[in-house]
Amino acid sequence: MLSLRKKILVAIDGSPLSDKAAEEAVRLAAGNTSQFKSKVYAMLVLPNAPRTTFTDFVPPKPVTETEQWGELRDKIFYVVEKNAEEAGIPLEVKIAYGDPADELINFAAGEEVDVIVIGSTGKGFLKRKVLGSVSDKVVRNAKCSVYVIRG
Repeated sequence: MLSLRKKILVAIDGSPLSDKAAEEAVRLAAGNTSQFKSKVYAMLVLPNAPRTTFTDFVPPKPVTETEQWGELRDKIFYVVEKNAEEAGIPLEVKIAYGDPADELINFAAGEEVDVIVIGSTGKGFLKRKVLGSVSDKVVRNAKCSVYVIRG
């Protein structure tokens, strides 16, 4: 399986499928039997903050600056944090704003990630063509391996 230290990026969004991807990412990291531990990056990508206009007197706060963020953050990252802690795997949580596929691809390239673990909902052909698919875009454009978890 993995013989050297690997950097594993897992896409997190709080859904059951992303929890499944998180479990798989930690399992991959834990399967490394060498003396060098693999590291898992858990990344949540939020949409760009709404743009303010000249009619807005008080621009809205990003979700990460609201009172509910602490509780929401704990729910979103619960599975990956719990599994990484139990397996003794180093974990780094990242939060980015923008297009999820672009942010995942750019982060993976910048950190020289070895594998991206991402969930796929299995949308039908028409939905995928109309709405696009984050996992499809990541698979087509990432410079590293991509491990797709099916729902």
